[in-house]
Amino acid sequence: MKSLYWQPRRHSRPMLALLAFVAAAAWLWVERYPVNRQEPYFAEKVKASELARHAFEILKDERKKRNEPVDPSVDPSGSGLMGRLVTSITTGTGIASAKQTSINPNFAAVVLLLLKRAGVQPGHAVAVGLSGSFPALNVATLAAIQTLGAHSVTISSVGSSQWGANLPNLTWLDMENALVSRGVFEHRSVAVSAGGIDDRALGLEGDGKLAIDEAIARSGLPLLAPNDLADSIEKRMLLYRAGAGDRPLRAFVNVGGGTSSVGTRIGKELFTPGLNRTLPRGAPPDSVMARFLADGIPVIHLSRIELLAREHGLPSRPTTLPIVGKGPIFVRAAPSRELAAGAIVLILGLAFGLLRRAA
Repeated sequence: MKSLYWQPRRHSRPMLALLAFVAAAAWLWVERYPVNRQEPYFAEKVKASELARHAFEILKDERKKRNEPVDPSVDPSGSGLMGRLVTSITTGTGIASAKQTSINPNFAAVVLLLLKRAGVQPGHAVAVGLSGSFPALNVATLAAIQTLGAHSVTISSVGSSQWGANLPNLTWLDMENALVSRGVFEHRSVAVSAGGIDDRALGLEGDGKLAIDEAIARSGLPLLAPNDLADSIEKRMLLYRAGAGDRPLRAFVNVGGGTSSVGTRIGKELFTPGLNRTLPRGAPPDSVMARFLADGIPVIHLSRIELLAREHGLPSRPTTLPIVGKGPIFVRAAPSRELAAGAIVLILGLAFGLLRRAA
């Protein structure tokens, strides 16, 4: 008994080579000519970044009014948001390149994206911990929250690390007051602390403590005067809950490395820059961030700024103020769906023709 086998007709090598050539050419064509596609929340990101850019302009003008010169070797964009290496209210070391990288209004788009991922919606409350170390990021954070229609419950500290808002007559509290009084932001901090070691500016000389006291007095804000670090954490948590009121508290944003917010230096390193949803491994020390995460509330940690910038396509140490709405956080190059569809139709058509010819 003989078995029957079906054997397809052989296709000519030139036709197979033509099909392979067309497929390779189509793939190269699609890869070579991508199109720009808007990233999610494009319009809101642009709005938040424009608000941050406007705030930068207000603060630059405020610095001029206070006769504080800008050093172009440190602040090449002339933003006025870089402080000095050391002043009487400098509470710790800082990295100049990180401060320079932070001076980018498009960081507001990054914060807005992280808040969206955390589930923040209009009408929600967002707890915020700010210090003078990164005034540009403080602005970006407040701009993002306001753009989302959420309510910020902010506790600020006066002290600043190197190159931050460490000018005694232009602290972060003075900046915040200028922005609120000029109608840029809607809400001021609910309370203020000295900052620094134990949130009490321990280690500062007499002139520094006096300058911090004067800044707090100028602000007119309630003083958070803790007995120690544990007391500072407890008081902050109570203030955040009270400030949220009946609004759902959906996220906590920490800017920089404030001891009360992150715990000790060990705690600062344990948390991931960006969005944190769970407690890190390694038993982090007590802190505001650890307590919120233990309660299931997401935490946005704005630290290790140069790494955070790279992850979201922002430039490192820009020498001019970046343009709002430019970069991968807003628009990314992607293969054209139309070109890809056309290439697939062409390849299938040729393959069908080849099969018919061989039939």
